[in-house]
Amino acid sequence: MIKNIISLALLIISVSLSFKHGWDTFNYRNNPESVKIMNELGINESFIPFFGVLAVAIGILLLIPRTFFLGNMLNAISILLIMALALRSGNYKMALIEIPFLVMPLLMIWLKYPFKN
Repeated sequence: MIKNIISLALLIISVSLSFKHGWDTFNYRNNPESVKIMNELGINESFIPFFGVLAVAIGILLLIPRTFFLGNMLNAISILLIMALALRSGNYKMALIEIPFLVMPLLMIWLKYPFKN
């Protein structure tokens, strides 16, 4: 029972973050700080909409029981990509900040989908 509650809480947080990041990525022109960070990471402006679509797709995949694992894997891969780009650009603080967000999808895979028998 407690395992399902923890899994549900992590699912809600993860889906919310995915949709928020997707929405923020689509509206990156309204936030010059986002453009600055993306440029520091070496992400070209033409790739930014791709990351928005990926974030929203991850949020949707997490909600569907059959694609829960795939959504978590894509989430972990995208976080690892951000960490690698941050380390390459010398931004160690950003890479360290991403560690808890990397643990979250891995923990969700271990806990499994909360509404499954």
